[in-house]
Amino acid sequence: MISVKTIDNELVFTLFTNSSSYQMKADKYGVLLHLYYGRPIINGDNLSDLIFLSDMGFSGNPPCAGKDRTYSLDTLPQEVSGFGIGDYRDSMVSLLHDDGSRAAEFRYDSFEIVDSSYKIDGMPALYDTSVTKGETLIITMREAASDIVLKLYYGVYEKENVITRAAKIINKGTRRVFVEKLLSMNMDMLFFDPDIIYFTGRHAFERAPERVPVKHAKVEIGSVRGTSSHQYNPAFILCDHDANEEQGNCYGFCLAYSGNFVGAAQKDQKNQVRVQMGIHPEGFHYLLEQDEELMTPQVIMSFSGSGLSTLSQQYHDILRENMCRGKYKHEKRPVLINNWEATYFDFDREKLHDIAQQASELGIEMLVLDDGWFGKRDDDFSGLGDWFVNEKKLGGSLKEVGERVNAMGMKFGLWFEPEMISEDSDLYREHPEWAVAIPNREPNRGRYQLALDMSRADVRDYLLEKMTDILNNAPIIYVKWDLNRSICDMYSYASAQERSGELYHKYVLGVYDLLERLLERFPDLLLEGCSGGGGRFDAGMLYYSPQIWCSDNTDAINRLSIQYGTSFFYPISSFGSHVSACPNHQTGRSVPFQTRGDVAMSGSFGYELDLGKISEEEKEQVKEQVAQFHKLYDLTHEGDYYRLTPLENGDCMAWAFVAKDKKRAALTIVKTQSEGNPLPTHVYMKGLLRNRQYRCTLKNDMSVIKTGAAFINAGITIPWIMMQYESVMVLFEEI
Repeated sequence: MISVKTIDNELVFTLFTNSSSYQMKADKYGVLLHLYYGRPIINGDNLSDLIFLSDMGFSGNPPCAGKDRTYSLDTLPQEVSGFGIGDYRDSMVSLLHDDGSRAAEFRYDSFEIVDSSYKIDGMPALYDTSVTKGETLIITMREAASDIVLKLYYGVYEKENVITRAAKIINKGTRRVFVEKLLSMNMDMLFFDPDIIYFTGRHAFERAPERVPVKHAKVEIGSVRGTSSHQYNPAFILCDHDANEEQGNCYGFCLAYSGNFVGAAQKDQKNQVRVQMGIHPEGFHYLLEQDEELMTPQVIMSFSGSGLSTLSQQYHDILRENMCRGKYKHEKRPVLINNWEATYFDFDREKLHDIAQQASELGIEMLVLDDGWFGKRDDDFSGLGDWFVNEKKLGGSLKEVGERVNAMGMKFGLWFEPEMISEDSDLYREHPEWAVAIPNREPNRGRYQLALDMSRADVRDYLLEKMTDILNNAPIIYVKWDLNRSICDMYSYASAQERSGELYHKYVLGVYDLLERLLERFPDLLLEGCSGGGGRFDAGMLYYSPQIWCSDNTDAINRLSIQYGTSFFYPISSFGSHVSACPNHQTGRSVPFQTRGDVAMSGSFGYELDLGKISEEEKEQVKEQVAQFHKLYDLTHEGDYYRLTPLENGDCMAWAFVAKDKKRAALTIVKTQSEGNPLPTHVYMKGLLRNRQYRCTLKNDMSVIKTGAAFINAGITIPWIMMQYESVMVLFEEI
């Protein structure tokens, strides 16, 4: 719900969800001030008195304040912070006018309420469904000395406890202006002393949570790699110092964007916390001619007054229901086997058919053919961009391969890396100007490849044509869309030099455009996103791909922490997670087959190994795991997820899925450390109804019956000594 009230010649805007309220006001000078975000207040409450005005010294005063030295943009809690007008904190918006000045002074002009969610042209955003419908407040601001208009978008999802932010800037004048910085949101939080939790890492070890207090030195995360990156995920949490899974005020900020981004929190001189998020301003320089506009990506915000679990579940629900799209948003996805770690580039038709035959006999439902099926591609030094089937290597057409797989009762999927080009390729020899590279400079290479200029329509048209031809001529129901390098040397032969600062953003818009057009042609396609694993695991990509390859690291023990960090924002249904060979190809570690399956089952499930090299006992386990995955699908893909142990627990990691109706649940425990004279493993369950009876079943059909309260408060002791890397899955059913 959105409420707007005039109080003492000021407009007070209050946004209400079931469990939170957000209030701001346009004051008598037209400055839009942030008043409150947190636990619910009552409609009609005016929190303007939370702002205390005082002369701070060296915090100047705008002309509108006259002789009032207590009124300063440098100390007021703002929704829009402009550069160069007396607010010396980090700005949300910075402009370069044609006279060389850089001031950005925006004042309130008008508002509008729309009874639906807002859309962002060319970019992902939460959308309305028959189940969930949003409401939008649009506040229009005008720049004080130019014809620049700034529109602030606030989306409200009441029962989902979600509020979104975005901004659009429009040049209404005849003079050009450069936008040098435009973030999606700015918020100055009063009387809050938080920790910040952000998610960092590297290739093959993504989204490790780090938690530090917010102080006067800025905590900033971000990426200038052209993608959201392995190194920082575009999401963070502000929370009370003592907040944990079940208690404390927690605020989430998640950017639906797949390119360069920044997120930051910092205390100012009055101990207000300035929170910001949006497109990274490094190298950003966006020209607006008359009537041109620029809109920012969406920040998805959510508040929980009852800890981190509730916050995560709110994100899981909204992203699963209002960001993911397509046939496989809720439809059951097939259990797949990917040939990559079984064969790498060394395969032919018979090897693929052997994999498919063995997989089919074990109940696996789809074969995915990974890198190496196209062009001249027997290693990663050549071939990217030449999207034609290497029939010599395959011993026939892709259609024949796929149809033979189908004849075994299996579906067929295919790997692409559309955004990349090899210098040793026919495409590069024909169109070197399509590659991202700076004239007269030797380009940097990643995985010995260059990026294609996705800002170019002709590049996107070429890729769409090639992918369409392949998908039309083979029985392909799944595509893995990969990206295996960070992007630098940004330059486009098709853009004017004065627009070079737009290219990183237009690259991302180009990727989104190609994805959208591909899915328009193939609406039933199951798309799995990938960027060397989790290098582009963000809310924006979920708009196109309901699952994303979580990490190139398939080691089950490393995956515990990777999937743990990913779970703070992203639904478990979006985790691409596979059982792989041991010793593991990334770490050399050996883990029991059951444990590999139990860990991978917390995601969209599959295999990535040579089935011909596993034992008969392990083959029987494959059959059991596939059956178990289907049995638990409604829990893992539609239920509520609980982290039961902290990452630093040291002894074991445990997590649980609970059905929305609370009638079923599944608990998984993995023993991560062992010692001499070991102690029993004990965990506390969450999410069950306290006054209901549940049958708890362990392996070998051992079961006990207790109330939900007993399992939650007293916990569960595993009735045998668990060895290191052993796992157990415990099932609960209401009786």
